[in-house]
Amino acid sequence: MSAKLERRQGWPPLLPELFDWIEAGIPAVPGMRNVPGLHGIRIEQKLAEGAYVVKAELPGIDPDQDVEISIDGDVLVIRAERTEKAEGRHHSEFRYGAFARSVRLPAGARADETTADYKDGVLTVNVPVTEPKTGARTIKVQRADA
Repeated sequence: MSAKLERRQGWPPLLPELFDWIEAGIPAVPGMRNVPGLHGIRIEQKLAEGAYVVKAELPGIDPDQDVEISIDGDVLVIRAERTEKAEGRHHSEFRYGAFARSVRLPAGARADETTADYKDGVLTVNVPVTEPKTGARTIKVQRADA
């Protein structure tokens, strides 16, 4: 579950910066960014048609070198690292950062059949899910004639 904070026109200049800080994750709060230099990944997740699908925003990375996807028990972990460097004649600039996000997989997830693809800056991870068998069943009552 995710929340989106909206910036309102006319608010004092400090508030948009505060919203950026909250949206990026509050340090030392479980489930948020609690490792120095580690940023969260924005995701969209859904369970539909026999699969659990996670889409992660990861623009500007090389999926072959910069992304690691792992499943430990019932937790899917996506890690990525971005390093960009631009050099000009009298100017150089670099940006870098590590990103991570973990989500709990639903019951019946078949981790060994997980697939992933990357297109237009979006990583899509598909985890097939077997429909859980319900423990309920109908029992016919038989008449015992004595």
